[in-house]
Amino acid sequence: MAAELFEIGVMFVALATVGTVASRLRQSVIPFYIVVGMLSSGFVAGRLSEQYLGRELAVGLSAEADHFIELSAELGIVFLLFFLGLEFNLDRLLANSEQIGKAGTIDLVVNFGVGLILGFAIFRDPLAAFVVAGMVYISSSAIITKSLIDLGWIANDESAPLLGTLVYEDLFIAVYLAVLSALLVAGGSATTAALSVGTAVGFILLLLAVVYLGTGFFSEIIDTNSHEFVVLRVTGVTVLIAGIALAVGVSEAVAAFFVGMAFSSTGEAELLEDLLEPVRDIFAAVFFFWIGLVTDPTLFAGVAGLVAVAVLVTTPTKLLSGFLGGKVYDLSDRRATRVGLGMVTRGEFTLIIASLLIVSETGSALAPAVAAELNAFAVGYVLAMSILGTMLMQYSSVFEDRVVAWRGGE
Repeated sequence: MAAELFEIGVMFVALATVGTVASRLRQSVIPFYIVVGMLSSGFVAGRLSEQYLGRELAVGLSAEADHFIELSAELGIVFLLFFLGLEFNLDRLLANSEQIGKAGTIDLVVNFGVGLILGFAIFRDPLAAFVVAGMVYISSSAIITKSLIDLGWIANDESAPLLGTLVYEDLFIAVYLAVLSALLVAGGSATTAALSVGTAVGFILLLLAVVYLGTGFFSEIIDTNSHEFVVLRVTGVTVLIAGIALAVGVSEAVAAFFVGMAFSSTGEAELLEDLLEPVRDIFAAVFFFWIGLVTDPTLFAGVAGLVAVAVLVTTPTKLLSGFLGGKVYDLSDRRATRVGLGMVTRGEFTLIIASLLIVSETGSALAPAVAAELNAFAVGYVLAMSILGTMLMQYSSVFEDRVVAWRGGE
């Protein structure tokens, strides 16, 4: 236990250190967390220590510490999406359903469509094209939400189309993951796919009903004068429902989002944000660290060309679809540009898609070589787009001024 506790302590010290550096440099902490995770991984620190110190002194995480980090990363996703739900209650979702539908459909058609074309052009395989389309389509709700909070955009007009489009994407990807899981299994039948999709849709509808009808229940949960009990109760309910969702094949992130919306309907969103913000930030930092930890930089060489092409093709499409989505909300050119810049980041869902590509004992509908290449592409693409996306948001004023000058708007 002492060794595992020491390893976790080193991780938090590393996160605190690079976070301080990022703050002093006036940069987003997210790429710093990812990079320090990569440097701490067995792929970098482990291999270098083994090479120079020998196998017996090689640096590496214990299985227990690795499991703790992976589980904490899951909690990071849960809390980030819970906070997204707190900012976007059901009444607001229904009130803006037409705008969300239009902006989300533009985002889907442009980016998923381009992903299909790109994937098929490279792999000449319909299923591989379907995988690539999902990877390049889905923006990172976790990273974008954290950036919105860090930059103070969460209270601005551009947050509505950003959050609305993320909601649309998260709902779509819940169904997409169910379909992809069925298709990747060798011999997966249409019946299996239909059952998986039906389960996912059914659970999502159940969560919507809970959000719509359960305001009284969620109000009772936080009806206490003890802040300690509020934190424990809200955390317990959120994590429990996220776990149930994951068990039935629905994204835990989607479930946490709906739970956040349910608590938002109680009118106590501000109190919950104040109490749970430190919890969210701790687990969110571990999540970004974990992204780096599972990324093997040696894989990048083989897929560098594919990653470069994808970055060059899909960055402009997200900028365009985001800008058009902002215009659906009648935003100015400046704020619509922020929406486009904000949607560039990819992250956790792309990695989740990649995790489905591991070839099972019974085989996969994808050739092993193709699956391995797609997995390597995913981690390289996420690292590139997570850094690029957060940097674009950080320096958005430069791009805003260019667009305003070009279009003669505001």
